[in-house]
Amino acid sequence: MALRVSVAAAILLVVIWRHGYRLPRDLATWRNFLIQAFFNSFGAWTLLAWGQQYVESGLATVLNSTSPIFVFFLTWFVTKHETVSFRKIVGAFIGLAGVILIIGVDALQSLGQQVFAQLAILLSAMLYGFAAINGKKFHALPFTVTAAGVMISASCVLIPASIIIDKPWTLSPSLISVAAIVTLGIFGTTLALLLYFRLINTLGSLGTASQSYLRMGIGVMLGIVVLGEQFSMAVALGLGVAILGVALINIPAKAR
Repeated sequence: MALRVSVAAAILLVVIWRHGYRLPRDLATWRNFLIQAFFNSFGAWTLLAWGQQYVESGLATVLNSTSPIFVFFLTWFVTKHETVSFRKIVGAFIGLAGVILIIGVDALQSLGQQVFAQLAILLSAMLYGFAAINGKKFHALPFTVTAAGVMISASCVLIPASIIIDKPWTLSPSLISVAAIVTLGIFGTTLALLLYFRLINTLGSLGTASQSYLRMGIGVMLGIVVLGEQFSMAVALGLGVAILGVALINIPAKAR
């Protein structure tokens, strides 16, 4: 995680430099960057990484895909910063149903076992939900600057933590592992965060969070195309249901 965010922070610094932007200098903005980094990266990722050691991957995926549900309830009852329509409510639960169909209903059979690990993964999803809502605070900043500030803040936490906990000088990662981290840092972190903070300002919190329903579908399709894995009718149905849920959340309301 430390290497992943460090790669992203370095690239994003180059991006904002090329665009002629500067990082904020006020303490309040950097405090918000650190809070966002906790929600978006090191807090959520640490909980997820710990929980996945004890929870089957299928159930972990379903639990971690619940962030739109948290965004929905937080928006409806607490922040009220967006309009929550009945259509969006239906879309949130339909999308979750699609994820369950893709993974398989059998994935839910172990629900309730390893309770603390499952709660950690749910808490991770809740932090992603908080991230989608808290990200609205940065609407006045260019999304490139927001992404850079968040990743710099995450690096300031994860690099010292990795030195203390992992003792990296004792590790011997393979070339493939290093290449995987760099690839994840470029595409799964840098590019993903640029898109994420751009969408926060256009689709809103719930719309942006709904992408978690599509992650599993995309992963399944990549497995089929790249690894030759089998494609079943249940997966096809699940993909269709998940896409329907995301569409219901994001389709603009008709102008009156």
